[in-house]
Amino acid sequence: MKWTVLGVLSLLLCSVMPTSVSAETEIPALIEIERIASGVKTLSSDFVQEKHLNMFDEVLISKGRFYVEKPDRLRWEMTEPVASGFALSGKRGRRWHGPSGRTETFNINRDPVMKLVTEQLLAWARADFDWLQKQFQIQVLKSSPVILRLEPRDEGTKAYLVHLRIGFAAGGGHVELVEMHERGGDFTRMIFKNTQINPTLSRELF
Repeated sequence: MKWTVLGVLSLLLCSVMPTSVSAETEIPALIEIERIASGVKTLSSDFVQEKHLNMFDEVLISKGRFYVEKPDRLRWEMTEPVASGFALSGKRGRRWHGPSGRTETFNINRDPVMKLVTEQLLAWARADFDWLQKQFQIQVLKSSPVILRLEPRDEGTKAYLVHLRIGFAAGGGHVELVEMHERGGDFTRMIFKNTQINPTLSRELF
């Protein structure tokens, strides 16, 4: 899992032209995103992941589900074709991979890969634009429904990731589509369905 992003965002924009977002500039749209996200305490959603590889005509499909509870609990799991995933509560978590069902624990302070993944997920869930703008150049490509383009600032990340494309549900409130475009033309598309805002989540999920 090189790169995973997920969020609870909405955007209002006056212009239909792409608008660069910089950390030094306050844009009303970002204030509105943060306002809406502040009311989201929990979230759950199903997703379908499509992996498009240049060397194959067939698209690789997998399915899963995720759960987020602010400030620092999340669960991300693949259910098809092979069960795998992780759950995090604070700094500590566990991950699993079928068919063995073997589970191992981790601490994000000692696991840089899991730290990267969970930082991304939680930053989107919190709409933490101060953090996100340090990681990405952000453009607003479309205002209704909203589409963002994010280009990584870090040279190491640029080595494999060209850009992210984030699409939002009509009316705002949550992400509906994420595309991760890699060097060489491969890309991953994630489609989010059956999203619930502020459901009651069992602590056993995390």
